Amino acid sequence: MSIKSYLAHPYQGKKNELIKALSSIKQCEVVPAKNKNLLILITDTKDNLEEDSIKEKIEAIESLKLLAMVSGFNT
Repeated sequence: MSIKSYLAHPYQGKKNELIKALSSIKQCEVVPAKNKNLLILITDTKDNLEEDSIKEKIEAIESLKLLAMVSGFNT
C-alpha cells in the first residue's frame, strides 16, 4: 500500500472544478485550504501500477496548474 500527499494548485478560478475532478478518482481524498487557492491531495493505492495510473489521471486534469508531492509512505 502506498500513501502519498500532494499540494495541488489550480489555475485561477478553477479551484472548484479541480476539487470535483480529483474527488471523482476513487483513490483520492481532497482537502481544500480555507484561505488559499490550494488543495491537499492524499492518494492511497495498492501497488506501483495503480499509483502510476492515478498519477496519469491527475496530471491530465486541465484545471490543475501544479502538483507537488509533500510526502510518501509505502508499506
